Amino acid sequence: MTTPRPLVVMALPSESEGLIEDLRLEVIYTGLGKVNAAHGLTRALYTARARGVVYPYVLNLGSAGSHDFPRGALVEADRFVQRDMDVTGLGFALGATPFENMPAMLEATRRFAHLPRAICGTGDSFLQALSPVACGLVDMEAYAYAKVCTLEGVAFACVKYVTDGANDGSHTDWQKHLVDAPHAFAALLKDHLQA
Repeated sequence: MTTPRPLVVMALPSESEGLIEDLRLEVIYTGLGKVNAAHGLTRALYTARARGVVYPYVLNLGSAGSHDFPRGALVEADRFVQRDMDVTGLGFALGATPFENMPAMLEATRRFAHLPRAICGTGDSFLQALSPVACGLVDMEAYAYAKVCTLEGVAFACVKYVTDGANDGSHTDWQKHLVDAPHAFAALLKDHLQA
């Protein structure tokens, strides 16, 4: 059974406050970080397959820091890198995972063409400085979601709400501006689902 609506994946319930579920979308929350993200999404996709459900795509909504975009901006991430994968000591490029055929930068098809786009750098740290890998957004899960979707042959899309400047004030900015993210995501999806 193919569902016409995407599976929405988010790290934390505070990023949606139930507003995405109110749009009759299936939402899963994986928790913070790449390991939780990969496990949570993989489990959800396998559970869906066991029920005979196929999603047209997976949509990640979540918060992000940015040096390039202002707080409150919605940005579509269409390329994904690992900002904390560092095997340069063995001669590999920063961000590349050795001994696999997957490219260091994963790509997704854009679904929100009216939004600005950026590379999202994912890592298991709440970044409060410039990313060591070039990117316009920083988060803690998107690359893992993108990689799971690539490996499982599922289309992927990602929109981030910029909560902070990925700087020394990020810890207070993230908490202050996160409350606005659910409303921005809900407004975006209402228009998207009606199109």
